[in-house]
Amino acid sequence: MTDQINPAPRLDNQDPGLFGQTPSQTVGPFFHYGLPWKGGADLVGQSDIGARPELFPEDHYVLNLAPPKGAVSGEVITLEGVVYDAEGKPVSDAMIEIWQANAAGRYASPDDDRGEIPLDEGFIGFGRASTSDEGLYRFKTVLPGAVPGPGNSLQAPHIAVSVFGRGVIKRLTTRVYFEGQTANQTDPILAMVPAERRHTLIARKADDAWRFDIVLQGGAETVFFDI
Repeated sequence: MTDQINPAPRLDNQDPGLFGQTPSQTVGPFFHYGLPWKGGADLVGQSDIGARPELFPEDHYVLNLAPPKGAVSGEVITLEGVVYDAEGKPVSDAMIEIWQANAAGRYASPDDDRGEIPLDEGFIGFGRASTSDEGLYRFKTVLPGAVPGPGNSLQAPHIAVSVFGRGVIKRLTTRVYFEGQTANQTDPILAMVPAERRHTLIARKADDAWRFDIVLQGGAETVFFDI
């Protein structure tokens, strides 16, 4: 009886011997079609801002409107701005997410167990908005309160921001602080940013809104954080 000859190992579809380098690809743009929802950018009311209905055939635009919200305390604000690319051109297919505490400085999250600080019925602190053809995003929310920081520090009122867009493989994260807040001077996170670049994290009052433009690359690039 002769010995059986072992066959050569089969190259499966994970073996690099079968393939060369895969071509580079960009992400999206697909955000406007699956992720935003009507009212997703209105954290305090029941308007339909957030999605872009003009991009959908009428019979396909079946996104649900966010349910009515309860009473929300604090100062209601509009946060808006334009997303720019490295050449200073508006980015029309980006998506912006925000996450924040309420006006009392408490997050609507199980991780924030500070029961002595009240929550607002219906205020979850999370929103999502598409950019327009002009690169503009807009949220309606409340001015957040100060929240605990590293150690025993206190962070200035701020809103966490995530940016998704074409070619952005991993979301970009940044923060919005508000001009005129005295707590900005002692905020432990803002202090980590070089002084000459802190202005890229400061929203400024313009008419009836807080203006916060986001620059993805270039000399005026917004400061982004590693998470």
